[in-house]
Amino acid sequence: MIAPSDLALFEPPVHGRPHQRRFEIRDCADTRADCTSIPLTVASPTLSHSFAPDEPVRCAIVGLGRIFDLNALAYLDNPDARIVALVDPNAVRLEQRGADWPLAARFTSVDELIASAVQVDAVELLLPTTQNEDVVVKCLAQGWHVNLQKPFANDLATARRMSDAAVEHGRHLRVMENYIFYEPLIKLKEIVDSGELGAISGYHLKMVASGRGGWDVPGDAYEWRFEQSRRGRGVLVFDDGWHKLSTALWLFGPVREVRAWIGATEVIPGVSVDAPSTIIWEHENGVRGVWDITFAVDLYLRSDYYTNDERWEVTGRRGFARVNRCTGRGIQEPSLELYLDGEMRSYHALNDDWADSFRSSGRHWIDVLRHGQGELRWSHTEALEVLRFALAAYQSDVEGGRGVNPQDIQL
Repeated sequence: MIAPSDLALFEPPVHGRPHQRRFEIRDCADTRADCTSIPLTVASPTLSHSFAPDEPVRCAIVGLGRIFDLNALAYLDNPDARIVALVDPNAVRLEQRGADWPLAARFTSVDELIASAVQVDAVELLLPTTQNEDVVVKCLAQGWHVNLQKPFANDLATARRMSDAAVEHGRHLRVMENYIFYEPLIKLKEIVDSGELGAISGYHLKMVASGRGGWDVPGDAYEWRFEQSRRGRGVLVFDDGWHKLSTALWLFGPVREVRAWIGATEVIPGVSVDAPSTIIWEHENGVRGVWDITFAVDLYLRSDYYTNDERWEVTGRRGFARVNRCTGRGIQEPSLELYLDGEMRSYHALNDDWADSFRSSGRHWIDVLRHGQGELRWSHTEALEVLRFALAAYQSDVEGGRGVNPQDIQL
């Protein structure tokens, strides 16, 4: 069982003395000198049920929209897990998805699932952010572990109530982050941590969202996101942006100051996209990051998924490393490039299919459940810090770009 103290906020870093904290910190006398990574762990609940070697995790999937196609990949040809139930209020969608998973029971609500005799160990919740709390609390109360889609919540109070429920019932509550399972980004982190680039001088993210190309998305998936935008939680900064803020914390650890200028571009009367926007921040280790967000409504971008042109670049004193794409496939460059000592190294053979990051993330979750230990990536405590990061950006924007410490964001 997690103690309430596990939900405490970050304590200030103490150089030379490793201690339990979320994410990874760097211990340096000079914050821009070469650093040694200190891997740190996050406490997990003690599981009341351990799985026999030949016993699969019984999973229910709640929400069968567009992103289901990617989350379900973790269960294909996987003897360690079995989908035992599908839940969606849309009868047509339920029938369509059920045809691919004929052994799974079908329900139109979580309450129906709870009232049934179906035995469940864990649930995948693929729901609009505003629906998370009610369903998460119900599932945890049943003794089910929960793998939740990002964003965790719109505010800290809602997120904290879900965290408290996980602690109370001694169950895993995970907010999945597939980007940290994307192979080019994993390789980027390996390069950063190896010290090849020298001391890190800066970190830059660029994202261009386009209005043409990509897969078809059901209308109801846009409806709730537009409603989120009206509430001040935009699709680029908050929804998709959750991934970008997560990768920053994953690469360089806690953030001590955020400054943001969040713009708006009207796409249809009454509905705006939160771009152009710029967010800058400084990590506790002194590394500074910049995230530039642009919306090019008439730009065509080839993509099997969403039409985002995304780039990550880390610059050190000796060179730089750059991830050239993720979701979209615009310019056909190598997915990762490393420039060092006058030479450019290109990585052509990395698995750069965005869908595979979902498969890897989901299988990692199943593996954690089966063995009862391991880093969740993200646990609910880590996800709280991603949420603080995002809310600090919004607070800064409201205050004209003033620097905001994420830890100053209150319930």
